[in-house]
Amino acid sequence: MENQYGICRVAVAPLRADASDRAEIVSQLLFGEAVEIIQKEERWWLIQNGHDGYQGWIDFRQITSLSEAQFQDLKSCTQLAPLSFNNVLSAEDGSLYHLSPGSNLPFFKDGFCFAGQEKFQLNFTPHDNKQADFSRDVEATAKFFQNTPYLWGGRHAFGLDCSGFVQVVFKMLGIQLNRDASQQAEQGNLVGFLSESKLGDVAFFDNEEGRITHVGIMLSPNEIIHSSAKVKIDPIDDQGIFSKELGRYTHKLRIIKRFVE
Repeated sequence: MENQYGICRVAVAPLRADASDRAEIVSQLLFGEAVEIIQKEERWWLIQNGHDGYQGWIDFRQITSLSEAQFQDLKSCTQLAPLSFNNVLSAEDGSLYHLSPGSNLPFFKDGFCFAGQEKFQLNFTPHDNKQADFSRDVEATAKFFQNTPYLWGGRHAFGLDCSGFVQVVFKMLGIQLNRDASQQAEQGNLVGFLSESKLGDVAFFDNEEGRITHVGIMLSPNEIIHSSAKVKIDPIDDQGIFSKELGRYTHKLRIIKRFVE
């Protein structure tokens, strides 16, 4: 039977809306993330990310085969690339891979990780998200990405969209979030009022049609860190986010969710 599972074997791989290099990038895979292969059309494969269930088309050369058992194991991978810009893997041919924080280190053991049959040596100390303390670490983790430019579909340290930013921060802290803001809003527990929000709560914002289109992480009841043009800190009140750069409200507050009590 043809293998229907794979793993990302490059630092960052674009997931596209259609089977074309010109198609919109809807998300990205990070190194070591496992996928289920749904459909194959020549060099383009439709995959579903095992981490968040998100689907998109990928050039099959950017993934390599996994068994179903390995795929299941990697759904709960806890060894990650840390908050650093020096996360370098050495491949067996001597070439180097530079990983974004939050990338998986699959089947990590004795300083090595494995993507399918490929073996990589770590030149850094991995981050174990099982050891993270949410309340202690969430602010520093979020602020590590401050000034990262906004990128539609982005999930890496040089380009993040709003939900990608929140997802990667929470992944570093051992909490699995869905991919899009509207999907993330279905998770967590509702916080009744902005004044009751605390560090690490997640605020969601809607558009004129009432559809949730933006998300950010609360630093306090009156301050939020979010990705809009870049990852930045802005004031927030009951109306929403006020942009000091534009001199007006830019995002209308809808709900606040809490993931850690």
